[in-house]
Amino acid sequence: MSFKNIDIQDLHLNPIEMIGEEWWLVTAGNKINGYNTMTASWGHIGAIWGRLDEKAHNLPTAIVYVRPHRYTKEFMDREEVFTLSVFDKAYKKALTYLGTHSGRDEDKVTNAGITPVFDDGTSYFAEAKMVFICRKLYHAPLLEQGFVDKSLVENNYPQKDFHEMYIGEIVKILSK
Repeated sequence: MSFKNIDIQDLHLNPIEMIGEEWWLVTAGNKINGYNTMTASWGHIGAIWGRLDEKAHNLPTAIVYVRPHRYTKEFMDREEVFTLSVFDKAYKKALTYLGTHSGRDEDKVTNAGITPVFDDGTSYFAEAKMVFICRKLYHAPLLEQGFVDKSLVENNYPQKDFHEMYIGEIVKILSK
């Protein structure tokens, strides 16, 4: 089954279920310079900012969070584009594998049994049911002093390895 482009206006989804329960793969890189992917269960879909030369004052965006030690962060920092691939629940075992193994140490994509697709100067996966192609707009680290609820730091960052936040403009959505 091949992908088709869908318009952001036709997108109907539950982001809490899609990200928090089904998870997604955050991927950056391409066939020429290499790529890496990681499983994420934190993120956002929404709208922020605008451009003077466009009618839309709220850009459709996705936000993902990557810890500093993750190999994928090197690719997120280097590339202008990243993708978010969403899978059916049948792929939960593969996504678990991809989230617990490093691309530094092995070809984890092959070992997880999924197929990379190289398109639009980036990469995503043939088995995905939906793909968000995002152009990076902004990134910055989360800072400890920004947490009003300090228990979140204690529970999520006992080693003070705060995530880097990446905001990307959703430039294309692919669906099966």
